[in-house]
Amino acid sequence: MPTLPRLAFLLTVLSGSAAAQWNPAAGQWGKTDATDVRVMTWNVRDSICSSNDKQEGNNDWCAIARIVAALKPDVLILQECADNEGQGSGSGIDSVANLSTTLNRFQYGGTDPFNGNVAITSWVRKYAPTYDLPFWFVSSDNDGFNRDVILSRHPFGDLNGDGKNQYSDTPNIGADLWAPGGDGGIRGFQHAELNLPDASYAGDLVVGNSHLKAGSQASDKAERLVAAQNIAYYLDAFYNGLGLGSVDPHGKIADSPAATSVLPVERAIVIGGDWNEDESQNGTKGPAEWLTRGAASDPVGSSGGDGVDRNRTDMSFDDARDVFTNSAFTVTTAKFDYLGWQDSVIWQRRAFVFNSATLPGGAVPAELAGYTGGTAGATATASDHKPVVADFVLLPALGCNTAGTNLGYAKIGGAGKFPRFSACGSLATGGSATLSLVDARPSSIAYLALGLNPGLQLALGGTLVPLNAQFLGPYATDANGAVTIPGIAGGGGPFSVVVQWGILDLFATQSTSFSNALRLNFLP
Repeated sequence: MPTLPRLAFLLTVLSGSAAAQWNPAAGQWGKTDATDVRVMTWNVRDSICSSNDKQEGNNDWCAIARIVAALKPDVLILQECADNEGQGSGSGIDSVANLSTTLNRFQYGGTDPFNGNVAITSWVRKYAPTYDLPFWFVSSDNDGFNRDVILSRHPFGDLNGDGKNQYSDTPNIGADLWAPGGDGGIRGFQHAELNLPDASYAGDLVVGNSHLKAGSQASDKAERLVAAQNIAYYLDAFYNGLGLGSVDPHGKIADSPAATSVLPVERAIVIGGDWNEDESQNGTKGPAEWLTRGAASDPVGSSGGDGVDRNRTDMSFDDARDVFTNSAFTVTTAKFDYLGWQDSVIWQRRAFVFNSATLPGGAVPAELAGYTGGTAGATATASDHKPVVADFVLLPALGCNTAGTNLGYAKIGGAGKFPRFSACGSLATGGSATLSLVDARPSSIAYLALGLNPGLQLALGGTLVPLNAQFLGPYATDANGAVTIPGIAGGGGPFSVVVQWGILDLFATQSTSFSNALRLNFLP
């Protein structure tokens, strides 16, 4: 396997700087970069239901509204909504329509149609007027008590050609490989396809939400594992094509109408929820590992085989911690709540557990400061679970790429940006293209890897690079982290080459970052 030359002696690399939005000690809980996508999962313990008293005060509704307003997730996935009896304010489970109305009031206030049309005095935008989650999806699946919910800053949109963008559960799955078959479990595997703005992102996002079976009995654990195995298989077969390039290649997923394409390399999957088992304490392979790794955990340095990531390696799941105490617990003495993501496509900048009880005085966000019950007790009043929050860096829009096909597989740089590689122009006879690298480490050294073989192989950090590559260079990135190579002559085809940048970046893992790979298609 080719490796980048040892270049550390050639260059002292300048360190990157971060924006000031993330400074919890000063009460700033925002994102480092506005284009990061913040995902938050929270089991809200029956607090969001139609009969609840939606008033300012020391109560669960107000505490949740203030905490959501303070943390401002772009995607919010909730469990244990809709249970009026569990909340103690009513009876029965909310219909999809009634819970949808409740979510509207949770965000925008107004009058309460479920409590005599009284004026609502506590809602999210009261505390954060410019923050909005205008798109939401209430699952039709339930356990007789609870429903799951996904709320998003970005609209839903079909990403794989089946005409759907919201799923309350997996379609029925036939037994295959290591999946026993069935569905996503007692409350379903809710998932939605999100259409992100093309001006900012190269791809889009699939978000999944699951509330697995609770309980400590062997039968409870078995039920969790069956659901996790089915969900992992479904994600790999339905969205990744089991690495074979087509949707559901073994014909085991009863999707109707059927999806027509797997996700392209720019689109990523993030899953989360209350998985009701602590992977660090269970002494065995539990739901978090099954959901992200499939049957076999990848040895370090391997190329994977049945993982749920796009390149068949394992996905990652979070190790979120309380910023001030380093506790990973999301319930009293365990971690039940998780986020998982395809780390070959996107990068987790940070993850944290939010607990108002551990905040020093200066760390209290402004949206929570006026909570009448005292800020320390807000999280415990809201729920018996603490929210888990993660900020993800997605592949940015490439700009003009008319002469290249994006293959993905970038490896993030030390400043928290993906180096972006594009080819603009035409590679037909008489045409020419310009190769452009941006967002690399400024004033650094870069090599262009070129492979005549269409295959890819594993390199540093699980990144895929051209097979049997030739390295061209060195090239120097400018003060903005860019390299431009104009005048690539077209014609002589049809043939293609795979090209990708490797950049010396002493602040990246393995001191190297990679751009996305491109296939340059030379035409006659």
